[in-house]
Amino acid sequence: MAVAETQLYAKVANKHRRKSTSVLLESLLTKGFPAHIAQKALAATGQKTIEDAAKWLHSHCNDPSLDDPIPQEYALYLCPTGRLHDHLQEFWKESKRQCGKNRAHEIFPHITLCDFFTCEDQKVEILYDTLKRVGDSFSQCFPPSISLSLHSSTSYLGFFIGDSHANILKEFALAFSSEASAQADCHVKPCLKQLHLTLAHKFYPHHQKTLEELAKCINPGESCQWVAALYSRDMRFVHYQTLRALFQYKPQNIDELMINAGDFVYVDPTQQSDVSEGWVIGTSHRTGCRGFIPENYTERASESDTWVKHREYVFATPSRLFTRTENEPNVKLNGEVHNPSMSRSVTNVLSLQNATLRRGVLVMRHGERVDQVFGKSWLQQCLTADGKYYRADLNFPSTLPKRKDSMKNFECDPPLSSCGVFQSRLIGEALLDQGVTVSYVYSSPALRCIQTAQHILQGLKLDQKVKIRVEPGLFEWTKWEASRVIPNFMDVAELAEASYKIDTSYRGNFPLSSLVPSESYEEYVRRSSAVIKQIITACPSKGVILIVGHGSSLASFTRPLLGLPARDSSNFAQVVRKIPSLGMCFCEELKEENKWQMVNPPVKTLTHGANAAFNWRNGIVED
Repeated sequence: MAVAETQLYAKVANKHRRKSTSVLLESLLTKGFPAHIAQKALAATGQKTIEDAAKWLHSHCNDPSLDDPIPQEYALYLCPTGRLHDHLQEFWKESKRQCGKNRAHEIFPHITLCDFFTCEDQKVEILYDTLKRVGDSFSQCFPPSISLSLHSSTSYLGFFIGDSHANILKEFALAFSSEASAQADCHVKPCLKQLHLTLAHKFYPHHQKTLEELAKCINPGESCQWVAALYSRDMRFVHYQTLRALFQYKPQNIDELMINAGDFVYVDPTQQSDVSEGWVIGTSHRTGCRGFIPENYTERASESDTWVKHREYVFATPSRLFTRTENEPNVKLNGEVHNPSMSRSVTNVLSLQNATLRRGVLVMRHGERVDQVFGKSWLQQCLTADGKYYRADLNFPSTLPKRKDSMKNFECDPPLSSCGVFQSRLIGEALLDQGVTVSYVYSSPALRCIQTAQHILQGLKLDQKVKIRVEPGLFEWTKWEASRVIPNFMDVAELAEASYKIDTSYRGNFPLSSLVPSESYEEYVRRSSAVIKQIITACPSKGVILIVGHGSSLASFTRPLLGLPARDSSNFAQVVRKIPSLGMCFCEELKEENKWQMVNPPVKTLTHGANAAFNWRNGIVED
């Protein structure tokens, strides 16, 4: 450790030395850990047990920031427990299912008393003592129930705290912040504006009515015991995204990150532009190490999933006095607790909404394309000296469809790989299992999209009943074409001759000749908006309209339906690059309200890992 850092720690440690060393800290010191690192481990684990701290130290043995004098950030929240908490959690779950994730889902239900502030590791115990003393002094005047009134706007939904009760909470927050600031030598700022308990924040305006209906199912007068809780987070990753590992990944290269299922990884969205497709670079919450991981091994987690709960003060109410009845489950951070009465209310809301559903639009990216696996020169790997195709790897297609022009045109219009064919059929079978009725199928003219549509129909057992409408207007943003020209696609007659179930009578809304090479983003947005509206008009019947397109299709064809503006071109590419093969979005029509809403797709996602090429000679026969 550098001399300057040693002096800094000595200066800080002597500034406010406690009379007796913490038992936990003493145990770690006897094991040989330096004081500042032991204190860091205790602060990072909530100073609960010696086992937690020792486990953290073992996991972070290779953490390059282990010696950095960076403290945790702390916040004081007032959190509900009991039946009110159960109802709030049910709202969290249903609002996410029906309207997608909004900012409120990042954190559990709470009222902010003191927003995040920093505190040196060796002084955290002072915060605990302060919370206990201030809690005791307010225990007699704390309201037995808190007045909550529902407030709604186009971007916010939540409960406002009644003035008389809010004043008591503000006094409590002010008392804590004043004493903590003085005793722990940190700057704690109490929340003195309108106190509130957020239900939804930064959601799409067309979801407001649905969210309001769900919120009305919550009885704010339900029995509740309030808990003042002190939480901490790692201040270095405040503006990062948090991912949760779904599977274990063992590094294949020195710059890759080891993760276990359930691990959390911090990812800076601004650092992903130069990362290879399908990968992200991030820092492990468990180990502090940084490296690359496969993006499809992860899912988005909530911001508060990595927070640490340190201490809490439970305010006794006359009817409870710190006891919890048998019928009330233990409260879990971001847990989901089932409540029958709330579920019945929510079910009633859902049945009313489902009665108005008429049509659905399922927009899907194509399956795995062969050049995604074998690179742009894949065709050269499969041609004999006399120009005939052969299967150089089992993941190459067994045959290529016949086309009237040069086989070389497959380079710009590649087919699916064998895995892509399997993926597509698997999705079709899953749709069949869910009883999804596909009435119309539209496809981009790209061969990979037509093949995806064909194999989905085969999985659905509809390949003899529903034909594919090839729509040139569904092709991706032409600026992304590496050749800077529109590919020479197989025409409808060729496709039909190659046994693809094509609707030869269909005439596209956008003729192929109207596609402009290197079109502007504005031109692409206008084209996408016009095409989806024309498709909707042409398909009045009930059932699902399946649209097989590209990664860019998911946003470009659903946002106009939802009445949303196009994404900024600056972050459009970043969003699209995260969409995997057969990624999908599903919109349902609320005809009586003359609008569409986005809901969960009818089938689960398809996740799988990479499988590298293998040469049996290497390591088996040859050294």
